[in-house]
Amino acid sequence: MWRRQQGRFRPVGCGVEELRRCWREREAALRKARREQQLVSKRLLRDSALEEAEGVAAILGEAEIQQFLRLAQQGTEGKQREKALVHLRRGLQHLETQQTFIRLEGSMRTLIGLLTSNQALLQLEAARCLHELSHSEQPAVAEACLPATSYLLTYLSGHSSDFIELCLYTLGNLIVESEAVRRQLLPQGIVPALAACIQSPHMAVLEALGYALSQLLQANEAPEKIIPATAISPSVFPTHGPASAGSSILGSAIPQHVLRLLQPGPKLSPGVAVEFAWCLHYIICSQVNNALLITHGALSTLGLLLLDLAAAVQRTEDAGLELLACPVLRCLSNLLTEAAVEAVGGQIQFGDERVVAALFILLQFFLQKQPSLLPEGLWLLNNLTANSPSFCTSLLSLDLIEPLLQLLPVSNVVSVLVLTVLCNVAEKGPAYCQRLWPGPLLLSLLDTLAFSDTEVVGQSLELLQLLFLYQPEAAQAFLQQSGLQALERHEEEAQLQHRVRALRETALHG
Repeated sequence: MWRRQQGRFRPVGCGVEELRRCWREREAALRKARREQQLVSKRLLRDSALEEAEGVAAILGEAEIQQFLRLAQQGTEGKQREKALVHLRRGLQHLETQQTFIRLEGSMRTLIGLLTSNQALLQLEAARCLHELSHSEQPAVAEACLPATSYLLTYLSGHSSDFIELCLYTLGNLIVESEAVRRQLLPQGIVPALAACIQSPHMAVLEALGYALSQLLQANEAPEKIIPATAISPSVFPTHGPASAGSSILGSAIPQHVLRLLQPGPKLSPGVAVEFAWCLHYIICSQVNNALLITHGALSTLGLLLLDLAAAVQRTEDAGLELLACPVLRCLSNLLTEAAVEAVGGQIQFGDERVVAALFILLQFFLQKQPSLLPEGLWLLNNLTANSPSFCTSLLSLDLIEPLLQLLPVSNVVSVLVLTVLCNVAEKGPAYCQRLWPGPLLLSLLDTLAFSDTEVVGQSLELLQLLFLYQPEAAQAFLQQSGLQALERHEEEAQLQHRVRALRETALHG
């Protein structure tokens, strides 16, 4: 960040531009590191009350599986056939039964035949059997369900919301299993099927759809083969080309519907919103075409949702709100780094002070209820203030510097982000540094110089350098408060010694 000239260290060129360049480089690396996704998992849809009433399920052998399949297929009474499938479904809760089932020749073919029968109750129980298999921890068991996927997709256009919900969770479990499963589902039309299903009025169906869609979007090949609605070089796809517009997520109406379902208001369903906020997060992290999301109003929708969340935490002690806050903060943070933000005429369109105030309400909530989410909120604050004097002004006019400094002791990660935000403010120039100084800032920075974490100390040195550059009396106060002694402990640290010497030179000689 600093380059040697004439035996001393000083900011290169105008100083601030060099800092900006280095921050942009570091932030790009940080953004890449922070694009973590939820752990891939499967979900099981069971009626817990019914399971409890039925008691513990037994492991089934070959003969029992064959008997239940035969009764389900050839029984003379509907109740008898349905009961046989119930016994089979309960047995399939055990891995041993699952493995035996897929080894039996014709067993899956028989189950699919029952799935496609014209009797609704048999269809439902057959689908529940497939659902148990899809949830298996053994990939071979789940992949044995592949012949059923085209039928499951077809039934998404049915009339029974319970049946559609079950099919969606089963598909979600299968999607995550392997690329082979996804490679079969894509040409079968899973994207158009999900796009049609997302218009359902049933919240349970939408929540299940959000789960299935998020599983699809988390696939390693999603940025190339599932999400695109853009021209991608054929050389990227030596064997399988990218999805065509009609079969891709961004080429469908799914993004617009996702944003519609995230609109705050009385119709907002928390469960549905959480699922689709994560879906939006995965699309944004793919960086395929975030400009399209921005033109569809993603920033405005997410910003309004942020305001709504801040209002909600003031009304309730419900700690479940962080389930939605986390993906919303990540979506906003990542979108704000896109060049397309400026192209559409600004960042968030409804008042900088409202956004900053809402964000601080959430930070206080996280501090009390979920400290692990503080970095998410601070990362957004960093991206808001990095290139925006107006957001920095809001931070100062709302007297939020001291509350920000109070977060420094939480953790090293939090400290670095707090100091980075303060650097964003300070680098805007003398007028901003005058409002940072005087106050509790110097004592807080002297405290952070006592930290052992080199990143925290390094960020403190950068902030002090900016303050000395724009507010010379800050350097005098630093010297009077034994600042040079605080620097001494870091003089021999390889990662810090250049910046320590540069800061000492600036403090002593200006």
